[in-house]
Amino acid sequence: MKLPYGWSRARPVFDDPNLVSCAGLVPVMALAERAGLSELVSSRVAIRTTTVRSAAVNPAGKLTSIVAGMAAGADCIDDLDVIRSGGMRRLFGGVYAPATLGQFLREFTHGHCMQLASVARAHLVGLVQASGLLPGIEDQVFIDIDSLLRPVYGHAKQGGSFGHTKIAGRQVLRRGLSPLATTISTTQGAPVVAGIRLRAGRAASGKGAASMVAEAIATARVAGASGEILVRGD
Repeated sequence: MKLPYGWSRARPVFDDPNLVSCAGLVPVMALAERAGLSELVSSRVAIRTTTVRSAAVNPAGKLTSIVAGMAAGADCIDDLDVIRSGGMRRLFGGVYAPATLGQFLREFTHGHCMQLASVARAHLVGLVQASGLLPGIEDQVFIDIDSLLRPVYGHAKQGGSFGHTKIAGRQVLRRGLSPLATTISTTQGAPVVAGIRLRAGRAASGKGAASMVAEAIATARVAGASGEILVRGD
């Protein structure tokens, strides 16, 4: 059995105004708001100087739209249109077009990324308090920090450079970016991301590790860790 040739050229479109493609976003975003996501963005993210004046308007609405799109599977700006498909706008208010969200992200500097990292840490604390995430956090906490290497393929990619990685047990040079990530876990709770920082591919494994561990420990303490904290670095 074989599909007609014309099918391969067709492009399916979800456009029924009465159907919702990603209904699972409702409890996800409800929990995010209960943990204070919009309030944290409004109080901690400020874009004072912009190339396009309207780009900095309502950062909380735009960032929550991006979070919702990523939770629904978007991995590029155009994919963020998923939050406007079908009847999604009947469930959520303040949904922005991908072009508007892309314009907003182009205004970001390193300082704005640090503001957003502060939001993420505070939001993790809110999630622990609102949902019982990381059970047993008061007894013992495990913090893991790891240096990664993720390949990039565009020669003009900012920060893309050759770094060392292991493939099948062998050391190789690979062009990419080298994010540094920290996670927090407990004996009863799976690891959750406490912080992530993007670095150039050639960055040494330990670059920035001390400050990231300090931030992860502070986040764990605010979230309720009053006992022993064990840190592992790879």
